[in-house]
Amino acid sequence: MAEMNGVCGTAWFADVAGGTIAQGSDTPFGRVETDSRSAGPGSLFIALRGERSDGHDFARKAADAGSPAVLVSADWWFQTGRTALAGSACCVIVATDTLVALQKAATAWRSRFSSLLRFGVTGSVGKTSAKELLAAIMGASRNTIKNPGNLNSEIGLPASMFLLRPEHQAAVFEMGINLPGEMDLLAGVYEPDCALVTNVGTAHIGLLGGTREAIMAQKKRITSRFDGHQNLVVWEEDDFRDALMTGVRGHCTTYGPRSTDGFEGARDLGLDGWMLRYQGLEARLRLPGAHNLLNALGAITAASLYGVSPAEVAAGLESVTPLEGRTSVLRGQYTIVDDCYNANAESTVAAIGFCNSIEVSGRRIYVLGSMRELGAESTASHQRVGKAAAASGAGILVFYGEEARDAYHAALAGGTGQDIRFFDEYARLEEDVMATVKPGDLVLVKASHSMALERLVEKLGKAGGHHAS
Repeated sequence: MAEMNGVCGTAWFADVAGGTIAQGSDTPFGRVETDSRSAGPGSLFIALRGERSDGHDFARKAADAGSPAVLVSADWWFQTGRTALAGSACCVIVATDTLVALQKAATAWRSRFSSLLRFGVTGSVGKTSAKELLAAIMGASRNTIKNPGNLNSEIGLPASMFLLRPEHQAAVFEMGINLPGEMDLLAGVYEPDCALVTNVGTAHIGLLGGTREAIMAQKKRITSRFDGHQNLVVWEEDDFRDALMTGVRGHCTTYGPRSTDGFEGARDLGLDGWMLRYQGLEARLRLPGAHNLLNALGAITAASLYGVSPAEVAAGLESVTPLEGRTSVLRGQYTIVDDCYNANAESTVAAIGFCNSIEVSGRRIYVLGSMRELGAESTASHQRVGKAAAASGAGILVFYGEEARDAYHAALAGGTGQDIRFFDEYARLEEDVMATVKPGDLVLVKASHSMALERLVEKLGKAGGHHAS
């Protein structure tokens, strides 16, 4: 079957993906999985080769878990696959390159929903929060789908396409890149009607050409499929605002406190977020920090281009709660600002500024881990963070990770009497922080996701707080 109530069939998938069915017959499936741990009934498991593991090694596991179909490479199938999957009841699709096959099929599946209004969100900082806010606003009046978590890559975005169903009226998908050319691929798969670029910073600068200009050029490719009918939304204060909007085949507009039409101001509630006023209505935004107010204004501006009402904007904003690891707040004997999902210089300096603005009864303790994938910019970016930390209101600065050593030395050079520490082993870091923190303190935890500082947040949370916002 090609499609039944929004469910794919393996014959259709093989045809549009350039593959063939090597075992079994046409079989329906409802979703795509690239992680065998999530595979099971109703899923097509895609076996992908990665740097650290090969999904083909888990194809049999996916089949035994109940996946009705698997996609594998021709090389693997003819060498060991037929033996590995012998006796399995699952349908086997074979293709030369499984990732390319996934991307081709995802494009074909998305194209079946021609009336779907598609928003694409990208940027060096804030794209996940902006996606959540925009999806919430659009969802107040339309059946809206978003990609789960941060499934925004050359793998995650195509896989997410198979969540689309005929009943969906709008889609809000995050589009993240870390290599040149990836945005062209994502834009080809998704073809957004409206693109929101939150900012151009230094995330993945080491992999995207080494300069912010190079990052801007890659981010701008989100408009590469525009034909004149689409919209681009850009932050009014972005250093590359004009460059992003120049030569785009479509309508360009900016967002921010000055340019978001209908925005009438916001009252800062500190750790509790903002009280935002829009076209005469007040709405509580539970995401704290100036950066999240900007994310909300970006989402409002993009949504307003498609006729949402002030009441729908307010309802959408009110419904969003902080995401774990993205400026979420745990309160108890002491307060933890959990911002350890990702980090670059811009987001770390913003997190420091936010925590500086919070009134606390105790001390400010900033735990700042290494920022990864910065290439030649790593030293300068870490030095910038170290200087910002030294000029902050923190009484104790704790740096963690080899790259963060540059931030540590910059903080030492510019410090004004803070207690400044450095650790290159997690166990020693955890022991020190847990012995240091006291009731009334505010602890910021910020680092690249690969530093796994959610371990520290969990430890702190168990000892002194629980999620409250």
